[in-house]
Amino acid sequence: MSMTILRAACIQMRSTTDPAENVEAYSDLVVRAVEGGAHYVQSPEMTGLLAQDRNQLFALVRPAGEDPLVVQAKMLAKKHSIWLHVGSTAILRDDGKVANRAFVISPNGGIQATYDKIHMFDVDLDNGESWRESAVYEPGTEAIICDIDGVRTGLAICYDMRFPGLFRDYAGAGAEILTSPAAFTRQTGKAHWHILLRARAIENGAFVIAAAQGGNHADGRETFGHSLIVNPWGEIIAEIDGDEPGVVIADIDIAEVSAARGKIPNLLNGRDYALVGDAEVSGKDAA
Repeated sequence: MSMTILRAACIQMRSTTDPAENVEAYSDLVVRAVEGGAHYVQSPEMTGLLAQDRNQLFALVRPAGEDPLVVQAKMLAKKHSIWLHVGSTAILRDDGKVANRAFVISPNGGIQATYDKIHMFDVDLDNGESWRESAVYEPGTEAIICDIDGVRTGLAICYDMRFPGLFRDYAGAGAEILTSPAAFTRQTGKAHWHILLRARAIENGAFVIAAAQGGNHADGRETFGHSLIVNPWGEIIAEIDGDEPGVVIADIDIAEVSAARGKIPNLLNGRDYALVGDAEVSGKDAA
C-alpha cells in the first residue's frame, strides 16, 4: 500500500566483535523503534559485526543465509510487520570474498533488496589514522533503488555519501528517500557528517536517512554517532545528539519532495557543457 507519511526510525549502535552481542542489541533497539510507531527502521553500517582485524573478520563472517543478524532481522520484520533496513553487515560471498552489504527486508520477512557498498574507504587521515577497506571488502558494482511502501528509496553506505553523482543518479531515477547508514570516524564526522548529508538532501530535493555507529568500539575504532534524518529542504528533523546507542524517529511526508523540487527544479535545469582544459583556456587568454 502506498503511503504519504512514513514513520521512519534510525537506530544508533555501538557494534562489537561479537555477533551474538550485536544481534541482541539490535533486537532491543528495533523493539524500541516499533514501540515508537516506526514502520521503517534503519540500522548503521556494520550492524552485525565491527572488526577491523582481517583474520578475526574472516573467522566470523557467514553467507547471507546463515548470518545471525540477517536471520534475526527477517524474523523481526515479519513479527512486527515493518520494513527493516540493515544498513550493512559483513557477508561472505560465494567466491570467498567479503561484501559490505545492506539488506532491505519487507514486512513479510522477505529480502526486498540488497546493496553492496560501491566506494571503498581507502584514506589516510591526521594523527596516523589510516583505513584500507579495499584490502578486506569486494566493492559493489550496482546502484540499487527499492520500493518501500510505494516510496522509491536509493541505497548507499557511509563513504558513498562523498560521491554526489550516485545520489544525483538516484534522484534522477525518481528516488524520494536517499539513505546513508554509516560507521563514520569521529575525526571525519566532526568535520563533515552534517554538511555532507544536508548537502545531499538539498541538491536532490530528497529525504536523507542515516543511522550511525557511535562511540568507542571493541575493535579500537571511534565513531561519530549523530544518527539523523534530513528533509528535502536540508533541515535536520531528527537526530541523536551524541554517540550513545538509541533510537530517533520522524514522520516523513513524501509530499515535501515534490514541493522542494518544485521550488528549486535543479534536477530539470541541468545542461550539457564542455569541460575546457588549461591549454584551451591559456589560448583564449593569449588571444
